[in-house]
Amino acid sequence: MAQAVFTAEKAREWSAPRWRPRRSTVLAFAMLAPSLLFLALFTYWPVVQVLWQSLHGQVRVGGPQAYVGPQNFLKLFADPAFRKALANNLVYALGTVIPSLVLALGFAMALARSSRVNALFRALFFLPVLIPLVAAASIFLFLFLPNVGLLDYHLAKLALSGPNWLGDPDIALWSIMALTIWKNAGYYMLFFLAGLQAVPADAYEAAILDGAGPWQRLRYVTLPYLKPTIGFVLVIGLLNVVTQVDHVFVLTKGGPSDSTNLLLFYVYQQAVENYDAGRAAAGTLVMLALLLAVTASSLRTLERSFGEKEA
Repeated sequence: MAQAVFTAEKAREWSAPRWRPRRSTVLAFAMLAPSLLFLALFTYWPVVQVLWQSLHGQVRVGGPQAYVGPQNFLKLFADPAFRKALANNLVYALGTVIPSLVLALGFAMALARSSRVNALFRALFFLPVLIPLVAAASIFLFLFLPNVGLLDYHLAKLALSGPNWLGDPDIALWSIMALTIWKNAGYYMLFFLAGLQAVPADAYEAAILDGAGPWQRLRYVTLPYLKPTIGFVLVIGLLNVVTQVDHVFVLTKGGPSDSTNLLLFYVYQQAVENYDAGRAAAGTLVMLALLLAVTASSLRTLERSFGEKEA
């Protein structure tokens, strides 16, 4: 009899739900619901749509879409224009991120002390950040116009003749890089100014007592303390390299001879000009994979820097 009672009680215990949501848990999900819905509609669902589109294609313009599997990706990597855009983006990243970081660090170190003059120069260096990229590109278009542009006008006064800044395939990408560096250096400077505040004055004093010069203090004191800031700014810079394309549209439209064509502009061309949504979706996924890989690598370096700093 005891065994029967014991078994019945155990059966009731096992059949009863072991987890019941607490009121706080329900409230938390209720408060998160608007944000989760927003993310689902405008972030995750578009990603699913792009993934679906990359595996489908149209037999003819306006016709029904058919499953083509990896054909869009194969056509993408077989396209010389895509490989050119990929190479351009690599050169563009190296030619803009590194100089921007170096300039931003130099500006920050020169203007680290608080004074009215330094505050004025900080505002001047930050001013390009406030200008929309399309407007900045329009300004540089006026600078780069051949023969009548402001740059060629001043070169003519020195009896020099400037090249075709935006029409020469060997120079056009570098001209766009100049705009990007001018636009972003002041923005990155703010992060370095904040990072320099975390460098203890005792470290500089100890280095000076040990006879360290300016370059040695930069290498062995400033840069080690700025590792987390450099890692964070590097992530932002690489994201900007892949996601900013307005200036390319205004200045060159990817030309001449695809010398300034970047990945995002290539995707735009495939979707809008060539009506090839499948290849555009495949290019978007490749670009997204590159972004995730670069961001994950940079964040891992950033975490390692924080770990070394805490140790």
